Amino acid sequence: MTPTPKQMPEKQLKVGFILARSFTLSAFALFVDTLRLASDELDRSGRVFADWQVLSSTRHLVTSSCGIQVSPTTNLADPAVYDYIVVVGGLLNVDEPIDARTIEFLGKASRQKIPLIGLCTGTFILAAAGLLSDHQTCVSWLHYQAFRDRFPDLKVWADRIFNLDRTRGSCAGGSSAADMAASIVRRHIGKDAERNALEVLQIEKARSTFDIQPRRPLAIESRDPKVKAALIMMETHTEDTISIPMLAEAVGVSRRQLERLFMDHAKASPAVVYKRMRLERARYLLLHSDAPLIDIALETGFENTSHFSRSFKESFGQSPTQLRTAAAA
Repeated sequence: MTPTPKQMPEKQLKVGFILARSFTLSAFALFVDTLRLASDELDRSGRVFADWQVLSSTRHLVTSSCGIQVSPTTNLADPAVYDYIVVVGGLLNVDEPIDARTIEFLGKASRQKIPLIGLCTGTFILAAAGLLSDHQTCVSWLHYQAFRDRFPDLKVWADRIFNLDRTRGSCAGGSSAADMAASIVRRHIGKDAERNALEVLQIEKARSTFDIQPRRPLAIESRDPKVKAALIMMETHTEDTISIPMLAEAVGVSRRQLERLFMDHAKASPAVVYKRMRLERARYLLLHSDAPLIDIALETGFENTSHFSRSFKESFGQSPTQLRTAAAA
């Protein structure tokens, strides 16, 4: 049944997609399918409440990281046509994931205050184009260190599944692409449209910007969101260590509450878990890099090599040098 004029939205939600070379197909598909299913009743795929286009400076097919190719549907028109422009990233080892004309287009969209969203590693593309300054960014825990290494001056999280910060959005990728799209649908079309999309996608409930990425550092099992958030923050701050009181404040509990939660779920205090995590990182660097001990010590939050070596031996039963020697034998 075609919606009556009374049901028609005052303004269609319009989203433009830019697909990077070797983009992640699943993130793109989940985002666009959430829009598709929210745009009409049931599964009719009509573009009633929303419209979407794949934008490109050429008509060449864009190959995803899994080899599936997608054809652009329109050229780089005026960015003001769109309510959002979503940059879908993928493999990080691709040279020039988008061309110069597309970067210029994104810069024009930024000047026109069009919200830009980095989906999956699309955040790297926006950051490289200088379009994430003064914005909080969310990336997958898997790509956190790479993002920090490339863009040390930008603020970045690796605990949340997605983030909408004024005229910028970022998403960890994977299934969280549907959650982010659902949030946008709810804002611009309505809760009924969001519910229709999620039910057809067999998603019971959309997660919010406060939900934590499904990551288990040190294989610690915990369903408590505060513990999960604290663990991810620890893992992403092995070099620039943060105090336990600051950690507790960041996840919204007192220090005493955090310590009680860790004893219940990790059977150790936050300080012990944090130190263990830093030492595990150091062990990985010792086995997989040629970095000097002092560099590894500093990168994992230790002030000097003697403190680092002593702590390492207490935890692993051998010094860092002994570990490297044994591994090279």
